[in-house]
Amino acid sequence: MDIRLIHTEADYQAALQRIRKLWEAGPGTPEADELEILAMLVNKYEEEHYPIEEPDPIEYIKIRMEELGLKQEDLVPYMGNKGNVSKVLSRKRSLSLEMIRNLHRGLRFPLEVLIAEPNLNSKATG
Repeated sequence: MDIRLIHTEADYQAALQRIRKLWEAGPGTPEADELEILAMLVNKYEEEHYPIEEPDPIEYIKIRMEELGLKQEDLVPYMGNKGNVSKVLSRKRSLSLEMIRNLHRGLRFPLEVLIAEPNLNSKATG
């Protein structure tokens, strides 16, 4: 087992290649231990070099609406009225604290997504 920290893209690719070879290792074997350590190192490298941006709250709402088969009028109980829903989805109005709470409680939307800064570069769509 020759494990080193991952500093470069070449190190990262080599670690991924080794992980693929170790994938079939049975539990409790030295190979399984090596796989677990390499996976932690790869995860650390990916967090530092390939961070995942927090999703935009409005895009998240739109995606979840599509996934759940919801229409704008289905959000009225959580946002107050049709006008609020339309304004929020077209980025003409921000989510209020009450809307965030209602969406979280009623539809189980994650608070951390709803309170994230909206992406101001997104197109206003209704």
